[in-house]
This record gives sequence, structure tokens and C-alpha cells, in this order.
Amino acid sequence: MAAMRKYFAIQKLPVQLDWILVITRVVIGITFMMIGSGKIQNPFQWMGADATVPALFQALAAISEFGGGLALILGLLTRLGALGITFTMVGAIIFHLNMGDPYIHAGGGRSYQLATAYLLIALLVLLAGPGRFSLDRNIFGTRT
Repeated sequence: MAAMRKYFAIQKLPVQLDWILVITRVVIGITFMMIGSGKIQNPFQWMGADATVPALFQALAAISEFGGGLALILGLLTRLGALGITFTMVGAIIFHLNMGDPYIHAGGGRSYQLATAYLLIALLVLLAGPGRFSLDRNIFGTRT
């Protein structure tokens, strides 16, 4: 339990940053639960039967998006949820790069700018933690 406390305990931040963190967590958490809700219903084949991404990776992405979104909303095991989203967004960026997609597609086609933005938000939450308005703080306390 001491190792979990060390990892999941929150650091003390100014209250203004804690408010930004909770708003960011909830908005992005809802977004990822919505993105992942369709995928979690068919986790091994949400990309279609002829997908080049292995079924195991599709399932991991579905779990990390839906479960990671829930973790962010609740502020419970927040860093673990953000880590899953981070890996999924890295995978999404690599997928888009392998497909030859641009960073931004002027015509509205496939691109990887949104995956990059989500990656940066997940990294922010992973490094900063959930803030004082979280279940992690209630369970694991604070650290200096």
C-alpha cells in the first residue's frame, strides 16, 4: 500500500490549478468515455474485421479510453487512467503516420492533430496528478 500511496498521492498545488485540473479531467473524461463507449461494446473488432491493428491492441485501446475516461472523471487511479490514454494516443499517432495522414487536413479528412492534443492533455494529468478535488486525494493523501 505504501508504494501505491507514493504513486497516487497528490502533490499540493495552488487552488486555481486544482480547479483547472478538475475541469480538464471531467471534460476530457466525458470525451473519452463517449469515444470509447462504442469500442468497448465490440472491443476486439471495433476497427472492422479487416483491420491491420491486432485485436488485443484494439481491446486495450477500448479499455483505456472508456476506463481511463471514467478514472479521470472520478479522480480515482487518475494517473493510471491517464497513462492508458497516453499509450493509446501514441498508438493513434503512429497509426496515422503509418497511413500517411497529415497533422492537419485542410479538407477535414483524417489527421492526427486531435490525437496529439489528447496526448498532451493526458501527459499533463499524468504528471500533475488529479488535484485536490479527487478521490485519489481522499484515499492516498498528499505528498510534498
